[in-house]
Amino acid sequence: MVKIKQDSIITITGGTGSFGQTMTRDLLKEDVREIRIFSRDENKQELMRNSLRDERLRFFIGDVRDRDSVTNAVRGSNYVFHAAALKQVPSCEFFPMEAVATNVTGSSNVIEAAVRNGIESVVCLSTDKAVNPINAMGISKAMMEKVAQSFARTAENSGTRISITRYGNVMMSRGSVIPLFMQQISRGESITVTNPHMTRFLMSLSESVDLVKYAFAEGVSGDIFVRKAPAATVSVLIDALESLFGNKRVNIKNIGIRHGEKQHESLVSSEEILKATDCGDYFRIPLDTRTLDYQIYFDRGTTDVNISEGYTSANTKQLTSEEVAKKISALPEFEELMRALK
Repeated sequence: MVKIKQDSIITITGGTGSFGQTMTRDLLKEDVREIRIFSRDENKQELMRNSLRDERLRFFIGDVRDRDSVTNAVRGSNYVFHAAALKQVPSCEFFPMEAVATNVTGSSNVIEAAVRNGIESVVCLSTDKAVNPINAMGISKAMMEKVAQSFARTAENSGTRISITRYGNVMMSRGSVIPLFMQQISRGESITVTNPHMTRFLMSLSESVDLVKYAFAEGVSGDIFVRKAPAATVSVLIDALESLFGNKRVNIKNIGIRHGEKQHESLVSSEEILKATDCGDYFRIPLDTRTLDYQIYFDRGTTDVNISEGYTSANTKQLTSEEVAKKISALPEFEELMRALK
């Protein structure tokens, strides 16, 4: 597997987020020259600076919506990991143009700046909600994928490799449901449940970092990489958390499915699974490299038809409450939150 080159300069957009901080800690274990943290929030940057205290870190205040601030951050970098996004589904439903401005236009700014400045590799982070999207966040992320693949086609001779990763729910990440449920349990409140039968993929922050590094190492420009992940229902997740709190029984308050939510999520669509390569722990979905001269392909007779349901949170491995509890309890973020709740 390709390694991060020694003495490299890496830029992480959205670097103060859950993924950005985990990726930064991972990269600091390697012999890199500089890691640039690009984000909007100066307070989060200061907290991160004081927490990590590493002279290889540089902090850039800016917004991916602002092309000049993006260019200033990435110029001179070897690699860019693009994690900046609006990702809360209900918020994006109420403010869809804000999702477009950050997730689509902002991503275009990042990729264009990388191509113009000769960055070796860009990895863009996407989501399961971009597959057959029904909400503004997922639609904007699906467009982000299309923008990235468009650059991969039109800038194929630039020397910049552009790849994409998709993953499902990251356990204990900022704004995710597990910390919310833990806080509700610790305060003796009812757990607010959208639908107990809803399924979601479950993966850790470290697994999301592994996926991004795999895409960086193995990707051809335009590739989408998906990490295979188990799933669980919301009901099983609650059972697992109850066991981690000493089998404390909790009241359930059903609030109904929120704006833009699905019953089950997909990581690979039924169309994509037909051309995806099984790489063991990952799926690789290659770029469609055909031109717009479709007469060529009609003459060749590309008429194969196959039907599949894709790779979803309903047909992947389903975890028991004991397995979910084991995964959650192994997370360092779980121990940190448990200490804070006491």
